[in-house]
Amino acid sequence: MPPERKGSIRRETKETQVRVEVNLDGSGQVDIATSIGMLDHLLEQLPRHSLFDIKIQASGDIERDPHHLIEDVGIGLGRALAEALGERRGIVRMAHAVVPLDEALALVAVDLSGRGHAAVDLPFTSERIGELPTEMIAHHLAAFAVEGRFNLHARVLAGTNDHHKAEATFKALARALGEATRIDPRISDIPSTKGTL
Repeated sequence: MPPERKGSIRRETKETQVRVEVNLDGSGQVDIATSIGMLDHLLEQLPRHSLFDIKIQASGDIERDPHHLIEDVGIGLGRALAEALGERRGIVRMAHAVVPLDEALALVAVDLSGRGHAAVDLPFTSERIGELPTEMIAHHLAAFAVEGRFNLHARVLAGTNDHHKAEATFKALARALGEATRIDPRISDIPSTKGTL
């Protein structure tokens, strides 16, 4: 039996309380509650389209500003992903996806290289989608990539509706992560010419 690829992170600060569980070899089970409806909606795309099982329970000082909670959810999700990946032995490692949602089109490419970096180009036209500040979407994705120790490129190629652009981006991220984390039986070691990630 291969080892379970699961990660579980609890992050508690004076501003937020975040608990994240990730199972890379799941079936798309979703249990997400951050108290920010649109953030929940976007995060729900990850398990649904990657087939990871993801549980996120988060609360914090959103009456002051949702910044801390959105950032800390990204940090927790990234750390749980990194824990689930372990040494990253046998994974496909690199993948991309292009996903449409009506008039919107998003491109996401990932490299689970062990080096966290995010290049995110999401041209939103409104300040908020529901209660979610649009400027925080890129910040959340950057925190996720840095703490998950993966390279992330995300770009909206077309679209006029900010909800559609954001949702297409998270669906593309899910598809890319689902493929990049897949175990390829032909890869017996760490997928790098360096021998380490």
